Amino acid sequence: MEPTKRIIVNTIAQYTKAIVTLCLSLYSTRLILKALTVSDFGVYSVVGGVVAMLGFITNALVITTQRYISFYHGKKDLETVKKVFKNSIFLHVIIGIVLSAILLSMRGFIIDNVLNIPQDRIHTASIVFAITIFMLFLTIVTAPFKALFIAHENIVFIAVVDIVDSVIKLSLAICLLYIQADKLLIYSLMMALILLLNLFVFATFSLLRYEECSLYVHKKDIDKLYLFQLIGFAGWTTYGMGAVAGRNQGTAIILNHFFGTAINAAYGISFQVFGAISFVVTSIMNAINPQIMKAEGGKDRNKMLTLACKECKFSASLLAIVTIPLLFEMPTILGIWLEEVPDYTALFCRFVLISFIFDQTTLGLQTANQAIGSIRKYTLLTYTPKLLYLLVIWLMLKHGYSVASIMWVYLLIEIYVAAQRIPLLKKEAGLSIKQFWDQVIKRIIPLCLLECMSCMICQSIFMHEKLGFLPTIIIAIATGLLSAWFFTLDKEEQLYVTNAIKRQKKHV
Repeated sequence: MEPTKRIIVNTIAQYTKAIVTLCLSLYSTRLILKALTVSDFGVYSVVGGVVAMLGFITNALVITTQRYISFYHGKKDLETVKKVFKNSIFLHVIIGIVLSAILLSMRGFIIDNVLNIPQDRIHTASIVFAITIFMLFLTIVTAPFKALFIAHENIVFIAVVDIVDSVIKLSLAICLLYIQADKLLIYSLMMALILLLNLFVFATFSLLRYEECSLYVHKKDIDKLYLFQLIGFAGWTTYGMGAVAGRNQGTAIILNHFFGTAINAAYGISFQVFGAISFVVTSIMNAINPQIMKAEGGKDRNKMLTLACKECKFSASLLAIVTIPLLFEMPTILGIWLEEVPDYTALFCRFVLISFIFDQTTLGLQTANQAIGSIRKYTLLTYTPKLLYLLVIWLMLKHGYSVASIMWVYLLIEIYVAAQRIPLLKKEAGLSIKQFWDQVIKRIIPLCLLECMSCMICQSIFMHEKLGFLPTIIIAIATGLLSAWFFTLDKEEQLYVTNAIKRQKKHV
């Protein structure tokens, strides 16, 4: 399959998966909450949340393995790919065992002294904590197999597995309504079995489809060179993801310290909105990232940078098309969704989403940096400011600054980090700043301006209508799509889309 067609197919698969799993997840959560009761659901959430905080480590491991497999595939060096995969398997198992042992040793302290759990559920919570640790281990061990599918750009298979996973979870939620035993314990065990099934499916299909996959790792296969490469790359990737997680969770703690729990609800909702909208761009990134790695592995730096620029352009444009009308109609949408909207919710949502758009304008350059492997300097310069944000807002709030002012700092730091990627990639990979301006920024600005103008015009026309937000959103998105066609896509991309539509009509 040609690269452009593969990107489109994988993007469609990601979008379909995201929409289906989101709908199934929302309904499953409703049924599970009804089956477990609020108290038991809260116990599962808080116990699982302690372990889930380490989820960014798994993501870092997936990115690391996928990077090296894609890179050496680009070099057409299958023997090295085999070595990388075997060392990755070994490393994941060791990390899984070490993390599990540390968490298990802390189980009594966390359950008894850190978490606030009803006395009659402490024993069950302790068992659930152990099951959740096992789930973390399964997730870590599954990571190299999932990375293998991403490296081979087989996003469709991952999408199918995730959809089936969501259907099974919905079936479990329905069954829980009729089970008479300890539902919290049964639910935890079933969730672990689902992850075990995922591991079996990914491992089996990897073994059957990809010759570099092997489940047997002998002592002679362990190579310090590859282990140190994987550990070094994963370490800096973990630092970057940990900085984001620390910034987000740290902000919640600081807000709680100065304003109490009410503001945490508003802050938490803003990241739920962020999570719901993030699939718009992650689908594009998952489709293009392996090709960026392969291009660099094949020593085609120009192709690699061109693909990185396309990722920046496509992800930022698509995000802007969907997000800009939401920014204008945020208070109305939140009012319909939540009925009772906590103070500052619209403020948090707007700043988080605007920051997300700025971040996406250069995020493809981060993939390019991962491809060339020069990660230490990049990570320190682009992620450390996110951690320093915590110190800044603590001092600001201590001296009486408003919530809005700290969110302005949040936005400015995200803009700084996004802009910092450009000179870094110029120095490390030879990126042309003029080329980036012409291929990305210059093509995104008209789209954003025209869509903002359409939102303002529509709001002035429909402001007194009960459902005035609907025509505003529809017209704004239509304006964004038209702007993307005329200003964002170049002639080659327009031609490809036109030919794809013509081919589709012939099949119909």
